[in-house]
Formats: sequence, structure tokens, C-alpha cells
Amino acid sequence: QVQLVESGGGLVQAGGSLRLSCAASGRTFSDYAMGWFRQAPGKEREFVAAIRWSGSTSYADSVKGRFTISRDNTRNTVYLHMNSLKPEDTAVYYCGASTWYSGREYGAYDYWGQGTQVTVSS
Repeated sequence: QVQLVESGGGLVQAGGSLRLSCAASGRTFSDYAMGWFRQAPGKEREFVAAIRWSGSTSYADSVKGRFTISRDNTRNTVYLHMNSLKPEDTAVYYCGASTWYSGREYGAYDYWGQGTQVTVSS
């Protein structure tokens, strides 16, 4: 089992940047593929980015070229670097972990953090 804690959210103006962190504890971090998802009010949780055990990455089309996911296995942490933020990026951002899945379906991830709020003002 793994525990996940997100941090780094906040209020930023459109065009600004934020870096989210997700710290993991418990089982060996490198055993997990990690994903970032987000949920805006009244909407379903949607895929943002994922990073596999190998370090390969995938992104939602809406964030490609603006967001970068990375992981530091020595710090048991996954990051989401967000640039050129837009008001439509406003949401609660969650990280998820899975030992067997690294795709876009949030229901397939086994563990979740509590989320961190990102608000982008226009």
C-alpha cells in the first residue's frame, strides 16, 4: 500500500506557472506508475498526465506542450510542472498510483491523494 500527499496548488494568473508535487510513502515508489488527474466543479475527473515505471510519459491533448510530468524515485515524488496556465485549468488536481496500470482511466488507479486546488484567474 502507498500513501500519497499532493502539494503546490494555489492561485495564479493566466499565463503563469505552478509546480505540483505528490509525495509517496509506504511501498517502493519505483513499483508504481503515477498519474495526475483533475476535477473541476460539476465535471468528472479527467486525465492530465502519466509517467510509467520506465519514465515514459503521456499527456492529455489539452495540456500537451504546457505541462510536464516527472518523477524522482530517490525522493519518492512525482511532479507536474504547469506552464502557460489557462482559466480552464482550474480544478482540484489529484495524483494516483498503480502497480499494474499507467493509462488514462482514473478508475484503474489503486491509490489517490487528497488533492490540491489550482485556481487560474483571467
